[in-house]
Amino acid sequence: MRAGQWLTELGVNSVVDIGSGVGKFCVAAALTSPCTFTGIEHRPRLASTARCIAQLFNLEERVHFVTGVFGEVASPPADCYYLFNPFGENLFDVDERLNEDADLSHARYLLDIGKVEHLLCSVPIGTYVMTYNGFGGTIPDDFDEVRSDFELPCVLRMARRERNSEVILPRAGRAWR
Repeated sequence: MRAGQWLTELGVNSVVDIGSGVGKFCVAAALTSPCTFTGIEHRPRLASTARCIAQLFNLEERVHFVTGVFGEVASPPADCYYLFNPFGENLFDVDERLNEDADLSHARYLLDIGKVEHLLCSVPIGTYVMTYNGFGGTIPDDFDEVRSDFELPCVLRMARRERNSEVILPRAGRAWR
């Protein structure tokens, strides 16, 4: 509810959820805001379930899910990118992972974080990023934090790109973990 409130207050129209899983964030936030949502999920079964949940709540016109690996499928342009620690599973022991439907490793963890950092360095001024429980990487210095909530079970943060850095270095910025 808090995320939907922030999206509405800030006039955000479109959100991409990187690592959307079964679509909980997209559906819940769509129920509390007028935004459109696109979830990117690499596990086909989870993306299929997400589509069913969106349909159950009659949200098919505003909530969509793409099956594919972030960085390999086109990430649509959006006003805001949402990350709920989407790559953390790469660091789990094999017996702690959800299932074996995805190729997970520490190398992939670093690669995926790098892809998000690169994306954030290339988005237009005015674009937001929202994280819940971080994403393992850094938010570039040309983003300014506009909202944060430390009272939830994990930290919810939102930042807006305010300027273009003269030199774009993907690892420069503030860690949001």
